Amino acid sequence: MRVLLTGHQGYLGTVMAPVLGDAGHEVVGLDAGLFADCVLGPPPADPPGHRVDLRDVTAEHVAGVDAVIHLAALSNDPLGSLAPELTYDINHHASVRLARLAREAGVRRFLYASTCSVYGAAGGGGLVAEEAPLRPVTPYAESKVRVEDDLHALADDDFSPVYMRNATAFGFSPRLRADIVLNNLVGHALLSGEVLVLSDGTPWRPLVHAADIARAFAAALTAPREAVHDRAFNIGSEINNVTVAEIAERVAAAVGGSKVVITGDTGADPRSYRVDFSAFRAAIPGFDCAWTVEQGARELADAYRKHGLTREDFEQRFTRLAVLRAASAAGTVDDTLRSRR
Repeated sequence: MRVLLTGHQGYLGTVMAPVLGDAGHEVVGLDAGLFADCVLGPPPADPPGHRVDLRDVTAEHVAGVDAVIHLAALSNDPLGSLAPELTYDINHHASVRLARLAREAGVRRFLYASTCSVYGAAGGGGLVAEEAPLRPVTPYAESKVRVEDDLHALADDDFSPVYMRNATAFGFSPRLRADIVLNNLVGHALLSGEVLVLSDGTPWRPLVHAADIARAFAAALTAPREAVHDRAFNIGSEINNVTVAEIAERVAAAVGGSKVVITGDTGADPRSYRVDFSAFRAAIPGFDCAWTVEQGARELADAYRKHGLTREDFEQRFTRLAVLRAASAAGTVDDTLRSRR
């Protein structure tokens, strides 16, 4: 199958591309390249691809493609809150435009990287399934809800969108992100000896390893149409529904000599939810996530040590908001985050 993978030079895309290739698919990438240089360790071998802003995609980019896996986005809540109008422009409008172009080009399956953040303020009282009310509390999560709604309107007998609501990702990728919770806490533990938690530690978070996300997308790509057509799926594992305080304790156990410090500076986070992941396992018999939070913490600690993670890299090169601010200051992106290179 010829697969267009948007965001192939991002944190998840860099892990997903080889998984798809190993499964026998021909992968074509599409990425603006804003984070292509955010590499820890040896440079990854990217598939052939297009260097293009998502807002500038044309029919040529989807010609001859059997399926689209759409990861590219302005990613995470702080970044979305910094520039909400760009979040909606890129994450919502450009995503739907890509889907329309794909549908017109005869693409039959469109896997969309949504997020469990759409449940936002659901609380931790019970497990949240796909049919639960959506309560996004950030522009990032709201943009995902809007795309899901618009893709649903495009679904027909020949075009099958699938909404993959990923839990919060963790784990090592050659194109590292340090601004997601487990990756961040492991880095702080190694560099300072403290597992630093700025909230009160009580919010629930569902976590999932980047490699498990890649495996889930690969499985959904070839699943029978009737199993996935126009459906939303939570992607993760119930064993990785944990509070932020519990994540911190597991990081401290993985990074010897570190201690948990919960400052409570930012108070109680309204984003709190425990998630039911059984629907995807039912739709894809035999699929289950392989990674636990404990395993991921150990993997990250080992990789950070092996590749010599520095505080400067941790706080600047692998933090999305810092990368974009630096690019703006250097004039390599304009005010709309379009590359000038």
